[in-house]
Amino acid sequence: MKLNKCLFLAITLVLISNIRVFAQSSQPANPLESNRKKIDSLDKQLIDLLAKRELIVKEIGIYKAKNHIPPLQPARFQQVLQKNIATGKKQGLSQDFITEVFNAIHKESLKMEEDIKALNP
Repeated sequence: MKLNKCLFLAITLVLISNIRVFAQSSQPANPLESNRKKIDSLDKQLIDLLAKRELIVKEIGIYKAKNHIPPLQPARFQQVLQKNIATGKKQGLSQDFITEVFNAIHKESLKMEEDIKALNP
């Protein structure tokens, strides 16, 4: 029985020391590096979302080409832009930043739709 208590105590001490080592190793040694890794992960998610968005833009481009609808729909873009400016504002993002981002996205989307239209006269 005494051996079991000693063994139990030894295992408990090993587990506690391992937990401490794990807890210390999971703490970022360098907060800058840790935050950079977080940004890298978020950047990948942004790229993945943009790629998914562009797949939908391609579907829209095909529909517009088949139905003789011009790629540029200014009223729709203004609607999207205003909605996203409002959403961005709630998140603390500036109107200028949101406008610049969505202008770039829209420019690329229009280019894709124009390419699709050229292939489907």
